[in-house]
Amino acid sequence: MAQKQRPPAAPPQPQTVGVLQQRRIEAGVIKPLVQAFEAELGHEKTLAVLERVIKELARERGRQLAQEAPSTTLTGFAAMKEPWTRDNALEFDVLDTSDEHYAYNVTRCRYAEMYRELGLVDLGFYLSCNRDATLIEGFNPDLELTRTQTIMQGAPFCDFRYTRRKKT
Repeated sequence: MAQKQRPPAAPPQPQTVGVLQQRRIEAGVIKPLVQAFEAELGHEKTLAVLERVIKELARERGRQLAQEAPSTTLTGFAAMKEPWTRDNALEFDVLDTSDEHYAYNVTRCRYAEMYRELGLVDLGFYLSCNRDATLIEGFNPDLELTRTQTIMQGAPFCDFRYTRRKKT
């Protein structure tokens, strides 16, 4: 059986819509879908499916970022942050940026504000925060995120601590 030839992939285009605006658009579709699935499957099963799908989307986005980034180091990852911060979506204090560590605290999160405004406080973590660790895995499996708290879940700030995994 002959394989179909695919046209060459188009080069990546700059993201014209910031991630905050993208999440707002997605929320308008996801909210009624989640409500319908909860009515059919129940709350726990719906959240499990939602979490699995969102994480896979994040992993794939991380792979795409790796192809667009200047490098797949933490410095290269940090250079790709603009779509997430566009429209003053995040206020943060950078504590460390190197190829071994990238640490910052988010002190204001308009994503959390948006989800509250849309009546999606309970889903905001699943739709946004939950992507972060999986995104970095897709970007480079040798990198990892440790975060102990989020504004979305009521903390005063989000503590992002990216590190390069130690080779064993």
